[in-house]
Amino acid sequence: MTAVERQVAAPVDADGIPALRRRISAVLIASQILGGLGVATGIALAAVLAQQVAGTESLAGLAPTATVAGTALLSMPLAALMTARGRRPGLVLAYLIGALGAGVVVAAATAGSFPLLLLGMAAFGAASSANLQARFAAADLAEPQRRARAISNVVWATTIGAVLGPNIAAPAGRSVSGLGIPETAGPFLWAAGVFLVSALLVAVLLRPDPLLTARALAPVEEQSADARSIRAGLAAVRASPRARLALVTVAVSHTAMVSVMSMTPVDLGHHGASIDLIGLVISGHIAGMYAFSPIMGRLSDHLGRLSVIGLAVALLACAALLAGTAGAHHGQSAAGLFVLGLGWSAGLVSGSALLTDSVPQPARAAAQGLSDLTMNTSAGVGGVAAGLIVAQASYGWLNLIAACLLLPLGALALFTRSKRVADPATPEEPRDLL
Repeated sequence: MTAVERQVAAPVDADGIPALRRRISAVLIASQILGGLGVATGIALAAVLAQQVAGTESLAGLAPTATVAGTALLSMPLAALMTARGRRPGLVLAYLIGALGAGVVVAAATAGSFPLLLLGMAAFGAASSANLQARFAAADLAEPQRRARAISNVVWATTIGAVLGPNIAAPAGRSVSGLGIPETAGPFLWAAGVFLVSALLVAVLLRPDPLLTARALAPVEEQSADARSIRAGLAAVRASPRARLALVTVAVSHTAMVSVMSMTPVDLGHHGASIDLIGLVISGHIAGMYAFSPIMGRLSDHLGRLSVIGLAVALLACAALLAGTAGAHHGQSAAGLFVLGLGWSAGLVSGSALLTDSVPQPARAAAQGLSDLTMNTSAGVGGVAAGLIVAQASYGWLNLIAACLLLPLGALALFTRSKRVADPATPEEPRDLL
């Protein structure tokens, strides 16, 4: 064990773990609310700001794309830091980088520099990476039979920030009107402040570190440094069929959701929907993504991870059918986007829990970083491809292709279930009842 881990291991008391779980969960939920608020506040006007700085609509979509790219690129370095030093240093650094990125966005908007804007948006994506990693931090000390619920509670907390963020973007913009900063950059100034508060909250209150505490409670043979390397994390995923299924689940669910969701406002606009109606549809989608995640967590713990992965495939396929055939029926589009959010929630919660179940404790942080890298990279590619598909074919074709992405995932889940693959690392995984 390292010197850092020995400092954590000394006060660990198994009898105090339940109280520690509750306190760590509360801190993570609070940081998730703040982090989600900062991301949603800034990203709400990102495309509009990019259009103003670049002077053309054709480049507006690069701003959110840069954020997704930044989230993906920073996933593995942050995972490496967490693997070596624990969750707290990684989360604090991610929020600090996000705050720095938001500040760079403000500077770029003031100077009218589009390349600097994209650089700032990429760094801004670090805050999204922190929000994603927080769900795994909640699982570090969770009981195996309650692991999915611990993850889902942190995912649920994002609902508050995601709903409030876009609503305070306009006041945040007006608040900087006398400072010589463009109003569309104002939300990023606020986001920088929120991320700094999040970093301070985690630095002060996330003690003892949940990952280091979990390691201190692990068997002695699992406490070697070699077992915690990034290479060991990659090897653990390759060696576990269930871990590979978990990675595919999270990546496919996220890619299908991002691809369809990103082009839905365009399709609604083509069919005469007002901006207010488009906003309501997206709000319903966000509610489906986050508000019902505790239900997905409980189902995943009670019925098993594979059962909820199957539910995710079914929901996402149903969403593609509803949205892809809606046309001018705006109510059907809204229903499709709501179900799309539910499918994403089921896939993210069950896939994240299955991944955590399926690799040895020392390698989990590295494997989880690989998961976030994979999901964000694939979603970034999917978002770019979605625009091309709609431009060259149609929104209906986009949904059909998204549905086709689900076929390999469904087949892999069925194969895993039929073979009853039992990894040595997963004796505690809940039994699949369906």
